[in-house]
Amino acid sequence: MANYFSIFLVVVSFVTGIVWLVYALYFSPKQESVTSGGSNTAVGGANAEESAEEELPALVDFCKQMFPIFFGVMIFRSFIYEPFQIPSGSMMPTLLTGDFILVEKFSYGLKDPVTRTELIETGQVERGDVVVFKYPLDERVDYIKRVVGLPGDTIVYRNKQLFIKQACVGGSECNPAQPAQLKSLGAGQYSLGPHRLSLFEEQLGGVTHQILHNPNQPSGSTQVIVPEGHYFAMGDNRDHSADSRSWGFVPEENLVGKAVFIWISFEFERKQEDFLPTWMPTGVRFSRVGAFG
Repeated sequence: MANYFSIFLVVVSFVTGIVWLVYALYFSPKQESVTSGGSNTAVGGANAEESAEEELPALVDFCKQMFPIFFGVMIFRSFIYEPFQIPSGSMMPTLLTGDFILVEKFSYGLKDPVTRTELIETGQVERGDVVVFKYPLDERVDYIKRVVGLPGDTIVYRNKQLFIKQACVGGSECNPAQPAQLKSLGAGQYSLGPHRLSLFEEQLGGVTHQILHNPNQPSGSTQVIVPEGHYFAMGDNRDHSADSRSWGFVPEENLVGKAVFIWISFEFERKQEDFLPTWMPTGVRFSRVGAFG
């Protein structure tokens, strides 16, 4: 199910458009015929047009002014780009709390904004993509993670190392599970409480990105085969992310789009004695604005 704002945009676009269209096709011609019948008494063409504009009912005038706005926003958010805010640190260091991102809605197909039924196929998910999707256990909630497993892959996560055995294609010989290339970058600038997190560079297919490990956090072990029509997704903050390791696979129909751009980033750090509300930003991180992957 779509979120409430998407449904609101569809409804108001439909209602304002219908009101404007019905008036323009049915009532306006009748009004013009009445006006033309009394044209001998008209002061002039320009004055007559101004008078006709002034005589528009308030509801019709509102719909005429607002329909293009509602319709334009609906098209942009439903089929081109939709803005999202990052609420947690599960995708650190790629995305930080307070980042505002744009999600490309046409990357994986154009979908009906209400039912999310695919209308036109435009592309496929690639390993390493950062995707926004409807949380499988509560589709009212949007999640953002990185896709590490495609349909048919065998995913193994052991001792904080990711192994991927890609799906066999066309009866070809299957390759053994391969570890994702991992390069240590030392203790980074990121920390959780008193613990400084270790920074690594990981490569998934053609995508190179950074991830975080907490050396004080037990690793755990996961081994799964990704079913058809599903994906295995993980957060870049590997030891502090609720992802496919805990709640399962991402169904293809739950995909919202591909996250591609940070358009603004706010800081919300403040002391406990600060009187300002917690939702008010304390600074802007202009250096974070731009594309990411």
